Amino acid sequence: MGANKEEDKPMTADTLKTTRVLELYQAFLSGKLINKQEAADQYHVNARSIQRDIDSIRDFLSEQCAKEGIVRRIEYDKKENGYRLVTQEIEQLSKGEVLALCKILLESRAFTKEQVEKQLQIILNLCVSQKEKAEVEWFISNELFHYHDPAHAAIDPDNLWMAAQAIRNQSVLEIEYQKLKDHQIVKRTVEPVGLMFSEYYFYLMAVITDHSTREAFHKKNDPYPTIYRLDRIHSIKETGEKFSVPYKDRFKEGEYKNRTQFMFGGEPQKISFNYYGPSVEAVLDKFPMAKVVDEKEGVCSIEAEVFGTGVKMWLLSQGSKVKVTAPETLEQEIKQEIGRMDAQYEQMGGKTNG
Repeated sequence: MGANKEEDKPMTADTLKTTRVLELYQAFLSGKLINKQEAADQYHVNARSIQRDIDSIRDFLSEQCAKEGIVRRIEYDKKENGYRLVTQEIEQLSKGEVLALCKILLESRAFTKEQVEKQLQIILNLCVSQKEKAEVEWFISNELFHYHDPAHAAIDPDNLWMAAQAIRNQSVLEIEYQKLKDHQIVKRTVEPVGLMFSEYYFYLMAVITDHSTREAFHKKNDPYPTIYRLDRIHSIKETGEKFSVPYKDRFKEGEYKNRTQFMFGGEPQKISFNYYGPSVEAVLDKFPMAKVVDEKEGVCSIEAEVFGTGVKMWLLSQGSKVKVTAPETLEQEIKQEIGRMDAQYEQMGGKTNG
């Protein structure tokens, strides 16, 4: 007399789907070409179900990529009219490149110490072996130990990502922003067009939709984006509205960055100055759009395309190593600022002597 056996239960829809996905995945791993309609006929489902199965496998492969260090993608082959698995090894960063990235992250001082420690550990865990990780950590340990939190508020990565998505999807944002001068918190409805990082800060470039607010600015109806420091944004949310900018007219962060030395608003302009310092390469690094138009012993004549008023800060910081030659308005502004600086030192000298 044999033991009683439990009767076979019919497979549920979820079980059938799981089995189907696993079999498709196994077929991909075996190098087989998957025709969507043929697979649909084989499993007695429609082609849309097979497409969802393939998308699920793609999502799984994407998640596995970071863990295994191997890129596997499901690609459509037009000639063969089917899908196949393509495997590609990830090119690894060298130890020197990983160390350079860690140093740049520390030098940026864009994040709190807690954030930096977390980011460094993730980079090291993903990019180097345990032995190499210990070697890199030795080089950055002292700098990390003495790392001080930046004076500005901690950047919220969620706000950064929300702004990025709004730019991509052309979604209108409502932000609460703390102004620099009087620390007043104001509400702004803006069309976000770009994200940038410069000199310790992340910036949101956005166009104000309220014309009355724009008219109150230094230059009425300024066609260029307004600059908002992301750490000064107290809240950010989507309004549900959309805006449209043709691709050819979209804001180009790369071109803007090449013309901007400090994140101050203003207009594009061409400037000329003489440089008397020891390293013209440092100037050309600061002004990617600059060119040397004349070079004599001890002096280089340089022309550059810049954006905004921040260039004055750099020019003044160079002291006697630079002399502005054009435009005349900028030359006069530099002279006036030097005069105000001189007057302050005269006042200090008078108080000291008194």
